[in-house]
Amino acid sequence: MKLVIFGLSITSSWGNGHATLWRGLCRALIKAGHEIEFFERDVSYYAANRDLHEDRCGRIVLYADWNDVCSRAKASVRDADAVIVTSYCPDALAAGSLVRDTAVAIKVFYDLDTPVTLARLEAGETVDYIGPDGLSAFDLVLSFTGGGALDALRDRLGASRAEPLYGHVDPELHRPVGAQAHYAATLSYLGTYSQDRQPALEAVFVAPARHRRDDRFLIGGAQYPQDFPWSPNIYFVRHLPPSEHAAFFSSSRLTLNLTRRSMARMGWCPSGRLFEAAACGAAVVSDHWEGISEFFDPGSDLLVATTEPEMLAVLDLSDAEIGRIRRNGRERTLDQHTSAHRAAELCRLLEDARQPQTARGRSTHQLMEA
Repeated sequence: MKLVIFGLSITSSWGNGHATLWRGLCRALIKAGHEIEFFERDVSYYAANRDLHEDRCGRIVLYADWNDVCSRAKASVRDADAVIVTSYCPDALAAGSLVRDTAVAIKVFYDLDTPVTLARLEAGETVDYIGPDGLSAFDLVLSFTGGGALDALRDRLGASRAEPLYGHVDPELHRPVGAQAHYAATLSYLGTYSQDRQPALEAVFVAPARHRRDDRFLIGGAQYPQDFPWSPNIYFVRHLPPSEHAAFFSSSRLTLNLTRRSMARMGWCPSGRLFEAAACGAAVVSDHWEGISEFFDPGSDLLVATTEPEMLAVLDLSDAEIGRIRRNGRERTLDQHTSAHRAAELCRLLEDARQPQTARGRSTHQLMEA
């Protein structure tokens, strides 16, 4: 099967969560015998922070302007078995029009930012990657978020079929490695700065750090402002390429996962970073959102803390208890949440989308159980 993807970025993980997910998914699809062509607009901030240094993700087409690549895109789309247009793709509307007007076997929209999309629509804002006809022209709409988000995609945007395709991890890249002193921490947090996550970060990271002055706390990420409420025992490393993530997670006693407010409010929203940390054998402390127990068992596979007292209690857990969380979380991830698992799910969804509408009524979960 040949898949053509019009996405935000696969070449740079700087300031976005799309690239690492696409790399793992594309590698898994290619390993399963499929052909991938990924179109990415070549923008300056990703070009300056490009961290893809391999050729196992398929054919990548970097272009400066849609008009420059339109003819090639048309030829690729005509030859494709399935075409996927994604949220935050800077040329999503043009690509969507191309897909709509071309005889493509399967037309797919993948919203990797569904709660943000729906929140912007609710606020009356323009969503640059969705046109006036919503998502009705696509055979299949995939969502990084499940639960009620799927109903909203159908009701608000006219998706004829909406299915979840959750985050995942490539265990070849994210696995336990030797600890490194410059990443050592009692509690670490890896994530791009977001004002949306700041209240939670202050409650379960900044405030506990002030109580535990003898412990080392570490933040890794991009775009942190100068007025961030640092304390002497909170250390910082700027944007880490994916090649450094395993060392970062493997060097922490505990690592924190925080979800954007709009995603947490909607639920069923595991981030790719959550799976990455668990695959590296880190003991993960996460915020809480509806559906989390479908992915990990709180108290067994990971820990949950949403307040300062809860985090301080977690920090006091024994090494034996934290070791148990590490082992269980990694095992659950490798059993259910790898890029290969998601690639197989995607292929099942695409095959089902080929069928007549009357044969499509069953959900992915029903298909898997059949």
